[in-house]
Amino acid sequence: MKRSAWRYLWSAQDIRRKLLITFGILVLYRLVAHVPVPGADREAIAGIMNRGGAGANLIALVDMISGGTVQNFSVLAMGVYPYITAQIILQLLGPIVPAFKARMDDDPREYRKWQERWTYYLAIPMAFLQAFGQINIFSNFAEGGQIIPNFGFSGDADILSSFTVLITMTAGTMFAIWLGELISEYGIRNQGLSLIIFAGIISQMPGNFSRMLGTQANPWPVIGFIALITGLMIFVIVYVQQGRRNVPVMYPGRRMGNRMSMPVKGTLPLMVNMAGMIPLIFANAILQFPTVAASFFTDSDIDWVKNLAFNTQALFGGAGAGYFLIYFIFVVGFAFFYTTVLFEQQNYGENLKRVGAQIPGVSRGAPTQRYLGKVLRRITFPGAFFLGLVAVMPFLVTLVVPSMNPTNNPQAGTLLVSSSGLLIVVGVVRDTFFNIDAELKLHGYDESLLVK
Repeated sequence: MKRSAWRYLWSAQDIRRKLLITFGILVLYRLVAHVPVPGADREAIAGIMNRGGAGANLIALVDMISGGTVQNFSVLAMGVYPYITAQIILQLLGPIVPAFKARMDDDPREYRKWQERWTYYLAIPMAFLQAFGQINIFSNFAEGGQIIPNFGFSGDADILSSFTVLITMTAGTMFAIWLGELISEYGIRNQGLSLIIFAGIISQMPGNFSRMLGTQANPWPVIGFIALITGLMIFVIVYVQQGRRNVPVMYPGRRMGNRMSMPVKGTLPLMVNMAGMIPLIFANAILQFPTVAASFFTDSDIDWVKNLAFNTQALFGGAGAGYFLIYFIFVVGFAFFYTTVLFEQQNYGENLKRVGAQIPGVSRGAPTQRYLGKVLRRITFPGAFFLGLVAVMPFLVTLVVPSMNPTNNPQAGTLLVSSSGLLIVVGVVRDTFFNIDAELKLHGYDESLLVK
């Protein structure tokens, strides 16, 4: 009798080692997430959260996407998002800058290596600027006007201590990136940064659930409502993520002695959501940038500049209809952008031509690439729209159930984790699941984990 998949999984020594390494690194990441920034006044942050309003909404939003590290003002308060922001910038510049595009067309593999290297270089100044902006943002909402005493580079500020804080937060971000790379190299392949973000989101759920039980006399109707929405969303997310459009392809026959076999019919599966949960992570990272940039101008002597900075922080605070509309547009836009980038890198037209395959009725080479691009754009639209809908689900729920509004009810924060965060969680679990399944097949296990 064959051993079960999970028993086989644990008995394979190298797979077991990868799982243990991944788990150990994630535990280390969560331990470091409780190390506070030197001199940080965590009571000031707790005061902002207790007062509610725009400051509490903004901190709750940043805390969610950073994995609960902001309320402690941890050295990992920025998570890995400066790296993701740097990655977005370089990917946007790729098709625009002629030198970058020429390098990408000449050798895509070397271009990806070059892009990865410069993403690390760019992540350092991005982390430094984001740390400075994050401290300024929270200081604007603090009662004493400071989250870290004597922070700044003017007046009576302690410049040496300020540099120490910024370098510490930048080092924390680079440490988180390094842990993610260790997971990708020695643990579950190519899942490092995703698992870092996943661990942060998951770690908040027990605390949110505990607060939900303690804030209402009868919390079970709210829990049931959230559980129902969560279950439906998980089902729909998995259903959409598994969606495919199978394009028919004719592969040439093989020569066997003096005979030539008949052409073989096959399919080329195009995913409805080829970008996965990456657009949601990209949108979360890029929407932090306006609030960070605005924080540099809140103390301006020019009234209209100061007002614009505060209005920008209010708009991107994560509570109003304007924010969710921009969020929806960014998620849909990034879904199309990232899908196009992946599709162009894979170059299906030339690859099919190289093996002699052809789509019936379509010429080989560039016409095949254009045809597949047209098909992909059509099927990407529902997938991108779905991602955007999931991203703004908390706001849509507050329209139907006003009591779930985050300004009035802390349970709405749990719903936020269970919508936009849930898509990331389900996506990471799904990718990790298939990654492990592929490892099992490489070890000769002849049953898929999906079949029991």
